Amino acid sequence: MSARVALPTAAEAAFPADHSWRKIGPAALVIGVVLIGAAFAMDGSEHHGDFYFSYLVAWMFAVTLGLGATFFVLIQHAGRAGWSVVVRRTAENMMATLPLLAVFFIPIFLGRHELYHHWMDATIVAEDAILKGKAAFLNEGFWTGRAVFYLGVWSFMGFYFRARSVKQDSMVDPAAIEEWSRGSERRAAVGAVFFALTLTFAGVDWVMSLDPHWYSTMWGVYIFAGAFMSSLAFLGLIHILMQKSGLVPRIINDEHYHDLGKLTFAFTVFWAYIAFSQYFLIWYANIPEETSWYAHRMGNSWENVGIALMVGHFVVPFFFLMPRTIKRIRWTLALGCTWMLVMHYVDLQYMIMPVHAHHGVHLGATDFLTWFGLFGVFIGAFIFNSGRAALVPMKDPRLQESVSFVNI
Repeated sequence: MSARVALPTAAEAAFPADHSWRKIGPAALVIGVVLIGAAFAMDGSEHHGDFYFSYLVAWMFAVTLGLGATFFVLIQHAGRAGWSVVVRRTAENMMATLPLLAVFFIPIFLGRHELYHHWMDATIVAEDAILKGKAAFLNEGFWTGRAVFYLGVWSFMGFYFRARSVKQDSMVDPAAIEEWSRGSERRAAVGAVFFALTLTFAGVDWVMSLDPHWYSTMWGVYIFAGAFMSSLAFLGLIHILMQKSGLVPRIINDEHYHDLGKLTFAFTVFWAYIAFSQYFLIWYANIPEETSWYAHRMGNSWENVGIALMVGHFVVPFFFLMPRTIKRIRWTLALGCTWMLVMHYVDLQYMIMPVHAHHGVHLGATDFLTWFGLFGVFIGAFIFNSGRAALVPMKDPRLQESVSFVNI
């Protein structure tokens, strides 16, 4: 049985008004917008194909961090988890970036004919029997409506669940606090259904439809695996950096890092399982319209990226994150989390860029500018959200269980 630990004080859970991170947030947001603008300008005034594909990769990286955090919050509420209470507010601050990231979908909408010209071009569709058969779903109007719906649902959940959690901090009556938590649990179960459906369809609409002849029934789960794994890695890394800078000093301890490390490890394996299962089933069936996606990635240097993913996204982290000690030492866990975030970006490159970069891997200034730009926007919004309330859900009924949590 774990020993009872004193609850965090308001000062320990606060984001000080004079903390250096408060200056980093606006700077990251401004620099991010400037970098995105620079990437657009570098792409030329007539053809913006490179920019739009690079931007899609970078935007998917940022938005999957927010979406993975959304699932983390939903599942912790729905499962009435106790251990995660002290790290849940950080996940809520991550998911609260989704309304701003929804605004940054505008460049993708503006570049939709560059990205999805295969099925948005009526001339191409008229000459392609397969695209004709998919036209009821893959058409510009319906695609736009679905995008608005997905972004609206995500923005609502990102705002709503964080707002409920913050409001609970100001409540006094224990019975009302307990009922408020139960309400969040019920709503999270419903939210999880909407999350699963919207993430699956968004993955089809924005990534799989880049190659409209190809399809995979496992695509939604594959997108989810990468999103949740990357958000867990970010949660581990950002808490280490927060404590380095003097925030949440004793609230997050080795036990919480251990569990974040275990989850990151588990979903690294889950990602590999889904990736292999998708490949194996397509390889075994050997149907041309299914194998085309891999065929495009088995030449022109993209096969090297596939090998890098097998080794870097699974083999290396599998052995590195498996030991208990690695997950309980801050710098080694930070190294593992950083590595997984890099691999998540490589995975998104592998999913998206071969459609555009037919002649092989090409990482240019546009790729780096868009990634740093969108990540800067995400960090800026995250820090802004973090500074608006306590860094821990101070009135959550399971706070005592969380701060006293011990891995067995």
